[in-house]
Amino acid sequence: MKKIFIITGIASMVLFAQACKKDKVAKDEDRTLLDLARATTGFTWYKNDASLLPRSAASGHSQAYLRTRYNATASSKLDSLGKVDSTAIFPEGSLIVKELFKDANTLDLYAILYKSSGHENADANGWVWGYINADETVNIPSSDKGSACISCHSQSGNIDYMLMNKYFP
Repeated sequence: MKKIFIITGIASMVLFAQACKKDKVAKDEDRTLLDLARATTGFTWYKNDASLLPRSAASGHSQAYLRTRYNATASSKLDSLGKVDSTAIFPEGSLIVKELFKDANTLDLYAILYKSSGHENADANGWVWGYINADETVNIPSSDKGSACISCHSQSGNIDYMLMNKYFP
C-alpha cells in the first residue's frame, strides 16, 4: 500500500510540474518566437486574405477559426494566389504564423514555425516550433521541437509541414 502512495505522489508531482511548465509566461526562445509572431509588418496572408477561416474538421487544433501569414522570406514560396507552391521547401528565416481564434473576436493562440536549421530547438527539418497562448503563457515550449505537432503536420499532402493547401484549397 505504501508503494502505491509513493508512486501516486510522484506521478502527481510530475503532472503538476508539467502543468506549471505550460503555464509559464513566455521567455527566452519562446518569448523571441512570440515577439516575431506579434509583428505583422511585411507579412502575406494565405490566399492574400486576412479573413478568418473556419476550423477544418481534420485539424488537431480545437479553436473555431484560424488565419495564417508568412513573412517576406516564407512568402517567396507562395504562388500568385497566395497559396503554398506545391514543391516549396521554405528557406532559412521563414516565419509562418497561424493565429487560432476561440471565436470570431478572440485570439487564443499562436502556432509558429520558424526555419532556423542551426537553432538548438530546431527539428530534423530545421523548423523551430512555437505554441504560445495569446496571454503570453507557453502552451508547448519550443524545446519540445514540435513533438506534439509533427505527426499531424507530416501527413500526406503536407508541403514542408504546411497543410493549408490541403484543407483550404
